[in-house]
Amino acid sequence: MPGHLIDVILERIPLQDAVKTSILSRMWRYKWTTMRELVFDRRFSERLLNNGMLGTHVLIRVIYQVLLLHIGPIPKFHLYIPNIPFDGFKEVDEWILFLSTKGVKDLSLISSIQRYRLPSYMFSCLELRKLELFNCTFNPPLQFEGFLNLETLVLVNVEFMPRLGGNVINLPQLKKLSLYCYGCCISSEARTGCAICTNVYNFTIKAPNLQELFAHTFPDMLLQLLHSQCIVAVAVSLVKPIQVERTNLAMILSKMPKIEKFFIDGPFLKYLVAGKPIWLSSRINTLKHLAMKKVTLGDLDQLNAILCLLRNSPNLETLFIEHVNEEPLFMDDDAQQASNPLESPNCFNKKLDRLEWVKLSCIQGTRPQLLFIKLLLACSPSLELLIIKPNGTLDVIRRLNILKDVRQFPKASSKANMILDWNNP
Repeated sequence: MPGHLIDVILERIPLQDAVKTSILSRMWRYKWTTMRELVFDRRFSERLLNNGMLGTHVLIRVIYQVLLLHIGPIPKFHLYIPNIPFDGFKEVDEWILFLSTKGVKDLSLISSIQRYRLPSYMFSCLELRKLELFNCTFNPPLQFEGFLNLETLVLVNVEFMPRLGGNVINLPQLKKLSLYCYGCCISSEARTGCAICTNVYNFTIKAPNLQELFAHTFPDMLLQLLHSQCIVAVAVSLVKPIQVERTNLAMILSKMPKIEKFFIDGPFLKYLVAGKPIWLSSRINTLKHLAMKKVTLGDLDQLNAILCLLRNSPNLETLFIEHVNEEPLFMDDDAQQASNPLESPNCFNKKLDRLEWVKLSCIQGTRPQLLFIKLLLACSPSLELLIIKPNGTLDVIRRLNILKDVRQFPKASSKANMILDWNNP
């Protein structure tokens, strides 16, 4: 087979199996040594463990042997440090130093033990296109200005050193930035035990070409990141409010003239509109996909904000709402007050002409929830699918009652199908 085809095959199988091909024949003995992708991920460690070989010294020796025998560039390098006794990170520092001379473009460092302090020479890997860090300390040298070729940056539980205060990190080619939001956009081995990034407000990220932003961060930090006029997808959730008067829903949306996908959680949505008039200066004509988590329709601020978003999104195609699990089954005074706008016949005088797909999760059958479903069915002439996922704590009778109520609501779309998702969350 041609050499490039062999490389493609080897890069698509686990590293242990790729190395084992050296026993196939004399011609195959060193084929793996030119692999352009070296992935020491969680699966790699688990296989060592299953073979009774996982230990600090075994892992270090295996990685050293692979790097020692390797020939040529290494554009992709992924390293997962398992939760085993590890005497410092000097070996990891040496591996990063080695990679800095190998033209690495895709680098992933995930530590499941203590935070790994990135060495200074990692910031000399200026050919990086994708960088993923989990449980690391970001401490660039003073002369560091940024990764000029970086296109994707994923940061989870990363600590930024306080001395970065006021610094500007230039990422002129950055298109996708994730500061941990809902555990998405991060390798599967890093999803458990995630925590937010710290000290993110100490510096400024300059990314004029940013297109996708996923952030579990502070509102002020979010405003800094929204200077790009190219953003088409945003997912945000709230850490805690800072300088309330500077941030509101209209301000955030005004900074995203090309937004197509918008994901936000209920607490952040409430923060953006609480105590303020809810209005938008113009329609969000580009918005096609809207998703919200931790939503309470019994909260008047959240409900009015959701109605405002729907009213001003004429081209919306998909809608996903996950409700708060602990929303009460029986309405209290606040919930009764929140349901009043939905009970008014003029609460929503718009048609969602392009809405085709809706999923509502953790439904408990409260009156605000049922009235909201009724509104969607009445205002969506193009609706094709409505998925209702009841709260996992509800019994069968309660779930069937929800379906019975929903089926009685009038539908603007003759082709709308309703599905009750019985699977537990």
